[in-house]
Amino acid sequence: MNVVSDNYRDNWESYWRGTSDAPGEAIWDADPSLTAGPHSELLLPHADATRTVVDLGCGNGTQTRYLATRFARAVGVDLSHAAVEHARRAAEKAADGTSVEFHQLDLTDAAAVGALHDRLGDSNVYMRAVIHQSEPAARPLVAAAVARLIGTRGRAFVVELTSASRDVLRQAADGPDGPGPKLRRVFDHHLKPADADDEEIPRLLAEAGLRILAEGGTTLPQTEHLADGTRIDLPAHWFVLAAH
Repeated sequence: MNVVSDNYRDNWESYWRGTSDAPGEAIWDADPSLTAGPHSELLLPHADATRTVVDLGCGNGTQTRYLATRFARAVGVDLSHAAVEHARRAAEKAADGTSVEFHQLDLTDAAAVGALHDRLGDSNVYMRAVIHQSEPAARPLVAAAVARLIGTRGRAFVVELTSASRDVLRQAADGPDGPGPKLRRVFDHHLKPADADDEEIPRLLAEAGLRILAEGGTTLPQTEHLADGTRIDLPAHWFVLAAH
């Protein structure tokens, strides 16, 4: 039985099929200087940079390619085949000499996640805003995938939107002209940002056997702006994690 519904898969496939290769067209495709860069600075004091880093929910691979400059090797995985195709095209175009690869992976498929761990060994994990928009039944398995991939020696950086993001998104959607084109595409494809409650994220991480080494509040900058020119920055919370 599939934990991830066909509708959910189809929504993400159609979103990425309809997205061009232009940087920043996806609303969350922020420059790494605003995302994976500062996130790496929070993770690296706790992590072994000679280990592979796995970017879960990599999308078009913008953050994965940056992570490959900070770790010995980076592997990006995404549920969407179309997203992986975007990521591979961008990596081929960049051709910057870093070790980076991309694969389709359903994080709720424990056997596939285990096979990736068997291939890579204990790895570091980077996961930006995946649990909050996953379907409720999938969320515990996504957290379990993080734990499986880091094993006993890897470390994880997980950042998720908080409930305060809903107010920011509502403000963006309720402007005089409605949501901007990038946010409208999110709604049109029935994607659900900030769908998880704040208490759910740390509970799921703990139930997956993960312990918090460090945590804090932050924002996730988006690539769209409000009518007054203010960039949409969504409130979020980050965790650096290890196995219990």
